[in-house]
Parts: sequence; C-alpha cells; structure tokens
Amino acid sequence: MRRYEDGDGPALADLWVASWRESGFAIDFEARRLWLAGRLAERRAAGDAIVVGLDAAGRPAGFVTIDPAGGYLDQLCVAPAEKGAGLARLLLAEARRLAPGRVELDVNEGNGRARRFYEREGFVVVGRGESAQSGLPTLRLRWAPG
Repeated sequence: MRRYEDGDGPALADLWVASWRESGFAIDFEARRLWLAGRLAERRAAGDAIVVGLDAAGRPAGFVTIDPAGGYLDQLCVAPAEKGAGLARLLLAEARRLAPGRVELDVNEGNGRARRFYEREGFVVVGRGESAQSGLPTLRLRWAPG
C-alpha cells in the first residue's frame, strides 16, 4: 500500500467503474468518471488521505479515502479481480489506523456485499439517508473501537 500519487487517477477510475459495474446497480458509472476525479481532488484538498492498494505487479488494485480528523470514509473500492483476497480488509485497517477514534461511511442500502463486509468488520447502522448522485437509499454505518 502507498499514498495516492499524481497520475493514479485514471487507474483508480478504471477499477472504480469496473467494481461498480459488477455491483448490479442500473447506473452508468462510466459516465461518472469525471465525478470521481473531482471527488478525489475535493477530498484531497479537504485533507483526506487516499491510500492505494497494489496488486502483485505493483499496479493500483484498490483505494480508500479517509478524513483522519473526522473519520469519514468517502470511498473504499477494490478491483473485481481482488475481491475476496483481503485487500478491502487491509485498506479498511489503514483507514482505522489513520482515524483511530471512529470511522463512518454511507453505503447503498441495496449493496448487500458491501453491507455484509462492513457488518463483519464491526460497523453498525446509525442512520439512513439518500445518495445525492443516484437518489438511492443509503445507510450510515459507524465503527468505534472498544
């Protein structure tokens, strides 16, 4: 794992689109590449850490964005070929290390795979909302140590 570097954007967008495409949501994630680029720039400017997980060949295979001060995890994404291999758990562990007091995130209510992952990792539902981008229902999840 390493911190985000200039030039990572296209590779992260590729894996983000591929991962979401696999999720089954009827959303054109290809059309949202520009949104992701803007979102990553916005989160970096706000002080978030972006950690990139690498595959065996040293290429980006996943990433997480975390606000170390507030604990908000905005993105956790793993390439389809890496799902089930432990990379998501490693990225989440890094997010917890960077924001040790608590981690919060929003997850699409219909994303069963993601919800099961976060539940296994000790997250609990603390609220409900709606995605500003898709209008789909979301759940606010929180993890706190102890």
